[in-house]
Amino acid sequence: MAKSFSEIPLLQPDTPLLDLVDTPGDLRDFNEKQLLDLADELREFLLFSVGQTGGHFGAGLGVVELTVALHFAYNTPEDRIVWDVGHQTYPHKIITGRRDKMDTMRKEGGLSGFPKRSESEYDTFGVGHSSTSISAALGMTLASSHQNNSRKTVAVIGDGAMTAGMAFEAINHASHVDKDLLVVLNDNQMSISKNTGGLSTYFSKLWASRFYNQLRETGKKALKSLPQTKNFVRKTEEYMKSMVSPATIFEELGFYYIGPLDGHDLPLLTSTLKKLQEIKGPVMLHIITQKGKGYSPAEGDPVGYHALTKIEPVNPDKVIEKAKPKKKMPKYSDVFGEWLCDMAEQDERLIGITPAMCEGSGMNKFAEKFPDRYEDVAIAEQHAVTLAAGMACENTKPVVAIYSTFLQRAYDQLIHDVAVQNLDVLFALDRAGLVGQDGATHAGAYDISYLRCIPNMLLMAPSNENETRQLLYTGFMHDGPAAVRYPRGTGPGVQIEKEMQQLPIGKANIVRHGTQVAILNFGTLLNSVIDLSDEMNFSVFDMRFVKPLDKELLIEAAKNNDLLVTLEENSVAGGAGSAVSEYLASEGLTIPILHLGLPDSFVDHGDPKDQLASVGLDKNGIRESIIQRMNHLSIQAKKPMLSAGKL
Repeated sequence: MAKSFSEIPLLQPDTPLLDLVDTPGDLRDFNEKQLLDLADELREFLLFSVGQTGGHFGAGLGVVELTVALHFAYNTPEDRIVWDVGHQTYPHKIITGRRDKMDTMRKEGGLSGFPKRSESEYDTFGVGHSSTSISAALGMTLASSHQNNSRKTVAVIGDGAMTAGMAFEAINHASHVDKDLLVVLNDNQMSISKNTGGLSTYFSKLWASRFYNQLRETGKKALKSLPQTKNFVRKTEEYMKSMVSPATIFEELGFYYIGPLDGHDLPLLTSTLKKLQEIKGPVMLHIITQKGKGYSPAEGDPVGYHALTKIEPVNPDKVIEKAKPKKKMPKYSDVFGEWLCDMAEQDERLIGITPAMCEGSGMNKFAEKFPDRYEDVAIAEQHAVTLAAGMACENTKPVVAIYSTFLQRAYDQLIHDVAVQNLDVLFALDRAGLVGQDGATHAGAYDISYLRCIPNMLLMAPSNENETRQLLYTGFMHDGPAAVRYPRGTGPGVQIEKEMQQLPIGKANIVRHGTQVAILNFGTLLNSVIDLSDEMNFSVFDMRFVKPLDKELLIEAAKNNDLLVTLEENSVAGGAGSAVSEYLASEGLTIPILHLGLPDSFVDHGDPKDQLASVGLDKNGIRESIIQRMNHLSIQAKKPMLSAGKL
């Protein structure tokens, strides 16, 4: 029985057994009682470490026993464990030699919040998006087979990740090649389901036993010449399993199905995993776990405690004056959520779609207020986009709320199913640009590059909260596919106008007129250059639209300045700056252009401000880059002549 905690320890707990584990090999000498105690210590240390740093921990608490059992039963790292998504890998990191570095989790230069091959030999596959584990694990299995290597491979996938088509594509292929592969389906519902009772556990033990499998294989051989009888026995076995198993479908897909088991019964897990190594071919082990297991607040609110912010220690000897409450700034996802509800009230054709990102995309209120017009398609980005295309064919106005980095998975559908048919689908792209602690796998660094090359696409990059609302409305009213990209977190705090207005498509906002240098801003980095433009008398144009560009303004800017500077939180390669250069070149206009954006490299996890500084997109970095280019071109900056205009 897992030990339960009601509070997060502020002081490092005593962990005498965990202290002995530098690598998984150390725990393989433990007896059953020691393994149970180790699991309790691991859970308590996980609570402590995440309390110090913040990060994902609900999923990790749910797989403490599974993590211990896997590393006990398998000879890692020689045997491969492939984790899906990665939210649940903190316990894995703790017992694979990284416990002393857990205080660096998700910090610059510290541990990644996800599995990362360059970080440890135990992290067999880097991951950030879901549903990749079975494909990757099968690839490793096939490679081992080609190399005549007997190493074993395990994929751990959640029930949510199993909703993606990619997982079933891998299952289909695994059945075809019929190689040894274990897939652990971690079904982390809020509580243990009813079919995890004594009868289910009994049959699970029976199905995993050597006796049962010998009987099964002997029966297959004996009945090989009697196909009708063999079919009857197989059907009888399936019907017997279906009484206690919710997943006979996996047997039909070619997997040998075991479960469901109590994923917190450590002795049962270890013994089952040992026995399953004797079974040939693809095997599906279905376990039931509880997200947040062992921490009562997380057990009661698994969504709210999916991740935790850092807990600041309180000094009781220090008198703390009651601070005035700060004005709460709306996040960009909140701006979108509010607009979605307001727009739905005005237009009954609006339907909101998301691939399992309701909370993250700010759709909670919409889902509650308009349940009949809300579609969560689970982790199925490709389906979400084509579903929207089908809806658009029938005189509805679908809005797809999706992270920039997740839309990459549905690129074919975006082109073939939406753009080619010029359908009315609005894409609300959250997490555009760098995303801080989640790192490169979650950064929306390429959406401008991959969207602007698609015909019929309207692409907008608002610079603040109010422009986000107005451009969402503009995109919704547009006849054809449209996308609005906005970042994670809060904006500069501008006043949001309740009344929605359709902005003129392809027209920039002139923020400030200056001389010699013009900054063409695409997105939310605008505030970084306002003071600089005042100081050095630069022009600043908030472009708003990446596609179509404000061509008239670009021609005037090229003719009246000595240097153009494009600014975007997107890859420079193929980005908005590239669009500017391409257009001016097509018009035969030659002018020096400085492209400021994300480099041709992946930006690692860290504090968002530090990330921007590391790539020269903070105020000082932008200033330095512009001055350096001006000096190279021998441009002398003039004193301010005009003050900044109204944003």
